[in-house]
Amino acid sequence: MSVYTLPIMTAFIIFCILGFLLVIPWLVYSYRKYGYFSFWASIVFYSFIFYMLSALFLVLLPLPSTRNTCDFQTPDTIYYSLRPFTFISDTFKSSSIIWTQPGSYIKIFNQSSFWQATFNFLLLLPFGVYLRYFFEEKRYWKRALALGFTLSLFYEVTQLTGIYGIYKCPYRLFDIDDLMLNSTGALFGFLIAPFILALFPSREKLMAKAEKMQKIHLVSPLSQLLAILIDYIFIKLTFSFTVGLLTSSGFAEMMYTTVGFVVLYFFLPLRWGGKTIGTNIMGFKLSNLEGDTPSWQAMLKRTIALYLPWLASELVNLLSHIKLEIESHFYAIHVWVTMAIFIFVIIIWFALLIHALIIMAKKGKRTFYFDFVSDIIPMKR
Repeated sequence: MSVYTLPIMTAFIIFCILGFLLVIPWLVYSYRKYGYFSFWASIVFYSFIFYMLSALFLVLLPLPSTRNTCDFQTPDTIYYSLRPFTFISDTFKSSSIIWTQPGSYIKIFNQSSFWQATFNFLLLLPFGVYLRYFFEEKRYWKRALALGFTLSLFYEVTQLTGIYGIYKCPYRLFDIDDLMLNSTGALFGFLIAPFILALFPSREKLMAKAEKMQKIHLVSPLSQLLAILIDYIFIKLTFSFTVGLLTSSGFAEMMYTTVGFVVLYFFLPLRWGGKTIGTNIMGFKLSNLEGDTPSWQAMLKRTIALYLPWLASELVNLLSHIKLEIESHFYAIHVWVTMAIFIFVIIIWFALLIHALIIMAKKGKRTFYFDFVSDIIPMKR
């Protein structure tokens, strides 16, 4: 059983890492494509990644303990099998099935060659289901068969080459039967997919809702938060590649980020017609109640409203790094001030979390506090 659990567990670990790294890119893509966050599209996207990782690791793992795999193989080791339907003869050769006795047919389930062939058939069956979801129409079955064969060929070539030279000799067999069974499994999955996909919303429904959402001028709350996060990530990345290479000072990072807030959340939208890097990526802009670019006073209020919660958090971080001797006259004051600011920051962020949840529950019918205090409206371009 570990032959299967190890690859799947490895795939799950890699999937969690990739899933975390792809959250923001996927949300950006989802909002740009559909105009809203599609739960079912996300399920398809992430499940497809997990499936492809699992299929790959099931083919490749477990890996040999050494690169020099030739040392563990005899000179007459065969690395490929080009005779088709060998799995059938192997199954009946090692079994005691008697054709005239149907009761003996059940013994086929005791044969490892039978289960190996079944595994290869089922390996790419989900791939065919995904292809049917993407292609939608049955007339693309030849394309599905070709893609299934191509993916299977990739697996077999990867094995034959010892993962493209990482291992000196192949550690698994290149088998023509695997190509046939994998390809057939993908085609079978493509053909039976409607029975499975009937349980989920179709792509047509997703696109129909996307067209409806595009006609609505409200910008979703999650899209607004993503735009702010993208701008903040841009500030942090530019710090890492400029000032961060020269110093690790927390105060220098705080000052650079402060300048970044002023530039990205204040000056840039004033000069760029109400757009920041984040809002431009998410497909909307900031405007006043008349639909024009907000005034500098409004943008300043919005920037300050975004900046203050971050500033409070940074002050706690800076105070926590100040080291005072317990005998110091300022030690008690330092502890009490740090604790007071820390509790204050916890209250602020808890209130902001509740506020964000309420706004998202209202689906954009109410505005975030930073837009409310500045009379700014997010508007689709």
